[in-house]
Amino acid sequence: MVIVDSSVWIDYLNNTRNFQTDMLDLLFERETVYTGDLILVEVLQGIRNNKEFIKTKAMFDLFPLVSLLNKNLAIKSADNYRLLRKKGITIRRTMDIIISTFCIENNFTLLHNDKDFLPLEKYLGLKSLKDKTK
Repeated sequence: MVIVDSSVWIDYLNNTRNFQTDMLDLLFERETVYTGDLILVEVLQGIRNNKEFIKTKAMFDLFPLVSLLNKNLAIKSADNYRLLRKKGITIRRTMDIIISTFCIENNFTLLHNDKDFLPLEKYLGLKSLKDKTK
């Protein structure tokens, strides 16, 4: 099961070609692609054009939507943030901790294009799809 981060959706919607957007195209053919409620917020809030907003909102109706946060995940997200901070790593965006914690706790793989997830992979076991050529 794969959740796609807003960093990939934004590139995809802007027709940016990279490993992640190519992987997203492959995933469409091979398995169910999930998105999260908070990821949906991140993507939609950045769209200025009403016509594009409506089109993008309709596109997201094609994908199963998961709720990324509840009380247990909120506490676990805070624990994960604190664990990384003790290691001298500060994650800049709370959203990244929430998305990562959801994926870790629910055995999802994350497709992202954001280096802020790298410490979460290294220290917390976040699974992500990677470019093997790098």
